[in-house]
Amino acid sequence: MVYLVLVLGLVILLAGGKYLVDGASGLAARFGLSPGLIGLTVVAFGTSAPELLVSVNAALKGNSEIALGNVIGSNIANISLVLGISAILYPIAIYRSVLKLDYLATLLASILFFILAYNGVISRIEGVFLFVLMLLLNWYFFRKLSNTEEISSPEEVLGKRKPLGLHLFFLTIGILGLYYGSDKFVDSAVEISQIFGVSERIIGITVIAIGTSLPELVTSIIAAIKKETDIAIGNILGSNLMNILAILGITSMISPIPVADIFLKQDFIWMLGLTFLLFPILRSKLQISRWEGLFLLLIYGVYIYVIL
Repeated sequence: MVYLVLVLGLVILLAGGKYLVDGASGLAARFGLSPGLIGLTVVAFGTSAPELLVSVNAALKGNSEIALGNVIGSNIANISLVLGISAILYPIAIYRSVLKLDYLATLLASILFFILAYNGVISRIEGVFLFVLMLLLNWYFFRKLSNTEEISSPEEVLGKRKPLGLHLFFLTIGILGLYYGSDKFVDSAVEISQIFGVSERIIGITVIAIGTSLPELVTSIIAAIKKETDIAIGNILGSNLMNILAILGITSMISPIPVADIFLKQDFIWMLGLTFLLFPILRSKLQISRWEGLFLLLIYGVYIYVIL
């Protein structure tokens, strides 16, 4: 029964994330925000919403290892599992701007994450700092994108035509779905860890991290199949950035997050190592080939084998 609740919680969580993105994107389009800005802010936050609700829920219930494991595990899964599968389906073209902006911001945020966690706790003040940094970064994106005119997409035009009440309805359904889904998901994951004697850290880094990374996985796979590979890499790097600055920031503002020594000695090393490894892969011929995608996927397999 507990496994059914876990799956049910995940389904509700993912559905809530979809409705949140639909509602927020519709509202943004209705008020005339550019598609690029919507993608970098609203949609990026929406696809990371499952991680946010799970982490906050876990922190409030005293399951800090699940909260921290969810963020680190999701970032590791995004770089190796999600990006690996996407590149295997279709080689991912890389724009130089991705290296100068998206990747650099993700790398610096990952290093900052490790520095803040090194003393064994991410405090409320540090959470405020991360959250403010996220706001400033989004302000920069807004300034950068507001200087360029973009042609309205069919989705944007359609969003303007839909009633305002419908967008608000989707937004409300999404928030409720995320809340109840995360509650069931965390409770059942903790129960499973107790049944098998597995630590909350392992459950958070594997089951929960992969589960909450499904929106990024689905988005990147669809983008790869459609050969819109710039969306795939932007989705992954943007999600990792949002996981650290927004999710970790908000969660630690609500409840300080203790950092166990094992995270610093093992999981952080893997997360930072994969983030650094991504640079030469992105820079080589400005694309991620199928062989490099397979290599990233194999690394994820090795990581799971090592921690288990």
